[in-house]
Amino acid sequence: MKKQTKIELWVGAFVLMSVVALAGIALQVSNFTGWKDQPTYKVTALFDNIGGLKVRAPVKLSGVVIGRITAIGVDPVSFKATVQMEIDKNFNLLPFDSSASILTSGLLGDQYVGLDPGGAEELLVEGSQVELTQSALVLEDLIGQFLVKFSGTD
Repeated sequence: MKKQTKIELWVGAFVLMSVVALAGIALQVSNFTGWKDQPTYKVTALFDNIGGLKVRAPVKLSGVVIGRITAIGVDPVSFKATVQMEIDKNFNLLPFDSSASILTSGLLGDQYVGLDPGGAEELLVEGSQVELTQSALVLEDLIGQFLVKFSGTD
């Protein structure tokens, strides 16, 4: 083979490996879990305000990802936000009185649902609803309250 052909083959292989690596990074960053077919169970929770929570956001227990948000909607009766979560079956011993909070990663990071286990003997199962919830802290509301409190209207 000519020297020019060998160089072209090496460049082509390098470009192909680069495209595969970029595709892998894109799937990792987007939290793609289509190939991970772990058994899960679905749990819902009602929140007054979900802030910037998004579908596919993580569900964490003690900082460890144990599931994902699969759907967000509005309850037609209470007009509260309904959050549906899929939790890995490996974590099927969560007590029924566990609480769910919407938390933020860092000061201005993405939001996720944090679960805190309760003490009941009854466990969360497929279709259970988490009753104890704490809504998201909306930064704009906190700033507004701060400005009203310290506006100096005497």
